[in-house]
Amino acid sequence: MAEERTDIPKRRNRRMSRFDKPHDFRRAMRGLLAFARPHLPAILLGVVLSMASVAFSVIGPYVLGLVTTQLFEGVSAQVAGTGGIDFAGIGRTILWLIGIYCASSACSAVQGFVMTGVNQRICFRLRNALAAKVATISMGYFEDHQRGDVLSRITNDVDTVGQSLNQVVNQVVSSATQVVGVTVMMFAVSAPLAGITLLTLPASLLIVGVMVGVSQKHFVRQQNILGQVNAIVEEDFTGQLVIQVFDEAENARTRFDEANGELYTAGWKSQFLSGLMQPLMGFVSNMGYVAVVVAGAAFVLGGAVTVGDVQAFMQYVRNFTQPIASLANVSNLMQSMAAAAERIFTFLDGEEEQGPAHPLAPTGPRDSVVFNHVRFGYTPAEPVIHDFSLEVEPGKTVAIVGPTGAGKTTLMKLLLRFWDVNAGQLSVGGVDVRERELHDLRGDFAMVLQDAWLFEGTIRENVRYGRLDATDEEVEEACRIARCDRFIHTLDGGYDFVINEEATNISQGQRQLITIARAVLAARPILILDEATSNVDTMTEELIQEAMDRLRVGRTSFVIAHRLSTIRTADRIIVMNEGDVVETGTHDELLAADGFYATLYKSQFEGMD
Repeated sequence: MAEERTDIPKRRNRRMSRFDKPHDFRRAMRGLLAFARPHLPAILLGVVLSMASVAFSVIGPYVLGLVTTQLFEGVSAQVAGTGGIDFAGIGRTILWLIGIYCASSACSAVQGFVMTGVNQRICFRLRNALAAKVATISMGYFEDHQRGDVLSRITNDVDTVGQSLNQVVNQVVSSATQVVGVTVMMFAVSAPLAGITLLTLPASLLIVGVMVGVSQKHFVRQQNILGQVNAIVEEDFTGQLVIQVFDEAENARTRFDEANGELYTAGWKSQFLSGLMQPLMGFVSNMGYVAVVVAGAAFVLGGAVTVGDVQAFMQYVRNFTQPIASLANVSNLMQSMAAAAERIFTFLDGEEEQGPAHPLAPTGPRDSVVFNHVRFGYTPAEPVIHDFSLEVEPGKTVAIVGPTGAGKTTLMKLLLRFWDVNAGQLSVGGVDVRERELHDLRGDFAMVLQDAWLFEGTIRENVRYGRLDATDEEVEEACRIARCDRFIHTLDGGYDFVINEEATNISQGQRQLITIARAVLAARPILILDEATSNVDTMTEELIQEAMDRLRVGRTSFVIAHRLSTIRTADRIIVMNEGDVVETGTHDELLAADGFYATLYKSQFEGMD
């Protein structure tokens, strides 16, 4: 819109060191569980397969120990002359060992296939939910949040959840199963050695608790800064021309460097602190390993255990501390995932535009508009519109003029119910807009804004956006009315000319003409022109004015303009200043009154005939 709100602080100018408080972990997990619930059977299958894979792998060291014991006892018998090595028995045991490890790998592979599918389906549904929310969330949300931050929630945060979810489920199940399985097997092999190994458990748990507590805040901070960095990149990219014109490239680079530096610091701290767990857990594991070797040797000499038991136990010691370290890593993954998930669900929980429970149909002409003592402020304590009343007869053209910040564009936002009035009543079609179904209400309006928005596609597709079922002939007729048919035919491909992503391959005035053609094609009963001719030259403006005059016939039109030459033929001119109507009348009447409007008009045309 042409008018910029001045009552809301610009969050994009806030210091990058300000971040949200640590996230609500339980809320984030509840949200993820809600999205995972439809996939519960597949998740349970993945859990069972993971447990089976771990169970087979836990049995492996014990069977391998049997091979070692058989070989050692055979060699000892051969040396003593009382027997020999049972190669057949050893071969059968090795075949069993190979089968066990193959079963473990097969279960792991199938589990990976199942959980990858679950993970991608959850991410798919999250993205769909976010995309749907964009269309329904209150317009006030976008007033207070940077677009880049919103995009980061849809892309980076969903990716973070997707990358972490599979690892979390897999590692939690496998690590927990491995800890239980290894503990059972250790006590089955040798209770004394198992007791020695369990002495390392308190140290392991202490390391996990301390490192998780220290690294958690840095993972949250990293995710928040990432959204800020994306917002800066998006702003700098879209405003590149302005940045270059005003020679602000160095400041933009400095601003990004500061944010990127904070991202680097947060990322470095979170990754370094979480990475410290692995060497610390390795140290504890090695100490347990040494204790088991020393004690195991003594037990072997005393005949309490076999050599194969000690060998199996040494592997179990490794397999006991490793899943604890994995669980510690999982805690970091969960913190990162929860930080991303909270940002996602904060957006999904954002206040939506609310339609009435029992919407009413228009009781009068759809293009009749009545403002009745309307009061509104983006912050109720600071009203932008104080007490505005206006009755617009169907088919009339009302121009709204005034200095920047007077409340002109705000009135149009209220008409479309992007915001609700704080007091008074606003009716369209004889019914309060709050009692109209939103889609039905907005279906009565066509808009042409100062900032012409076009998407990547052909000119024909962009114009047809106003009415998707329009024929090619209707599209071309709309372009002729909007006076853009001639320049379209000069382009390569004509109506099939492809406008690029930023619409930089056509001029700003041409973009404006195409958006006007879109409004012509829409043929809605109420037309809003917000500085629609501000980006065109004088000759093109005259053509557009002629087209708009033809377009406004039979329609109620609201024209917001700073160039007062464009609204001289309006049926009624509303002059606003600081949220109040200070004058109203036709162009000639207002000039004759020699008031505020006359001052504005003369200031624009001073020195001209």
